[in-house]
Amino acid sequence: MTADSIARLKITLDNVKPTVLRRIEVPLGIPLDRLHLVIQVAMGWTDSHLYEIRAGDVGWGIPDPDWGGGSLDARKARLVDVQDVGVKTFKYLYDFGDGWQHTIKIEHIADATPGAAYPRLIDATGRCPPEDVGGPWGYAEFLEAITDPKHLRHAELTEWVGDAFDPDAVDTVRHANALAALAKQWSRKLPVTPKRAN
Repeated sequence: MTADSIARLKITLDNVKPTVLRRIEVPLGIPLDRLHLVIQVAMGWTDSHLYEIRAGDVGWGIPDPDWGGGSLDARKARLVDVQDVGVKTFKYLYDFGDGWQHTIKIEHIADATPGAAYPRLIDATGRCPPEDVGGPWGYAEFLEAITDPKHLRHAELTEWVGDAFDPDAVDTVRHANALAALAKQWSRKLPVTPKRAN
């Protein structure tokens, strides 16, 4: 196992029904700030809030110099460092106000598939909740309201969400293409050797 090995991750959004789950593959050497971006794209979040990746008693995120302690710098750690803490399952918290907690399980580590670009989406179930809906509790109320025309907040929330919202419908192609775009953006570029004049 090296930093070039590929980890298959199962990401489950905790405390929501119906299930929201993604399986992705990423290099074991991916920096945690990039893993955060991969999770955002794979889930369908908009990267509008703070985050923390937590394994045991160790947390990584965006350090705040005005607040002592807190998270370690996610730009200076890699997924392999999370594994070095001795866990196969860890947490990803997004939006400290709404409190979206995800359980991430390292399901498998293997060599990269020749010719494959990483990160990549393997499987997707369920649509990600809308941003700023109020966390799992607010999402449950949101789903109840948009499906019941007699609900007190039906008109308000259907107008707020803007379109028909099906919690079971996930745009797998869009998520896969967005991850492929990240893979292309992050791919290693070979240095161009200038031609010598004769």
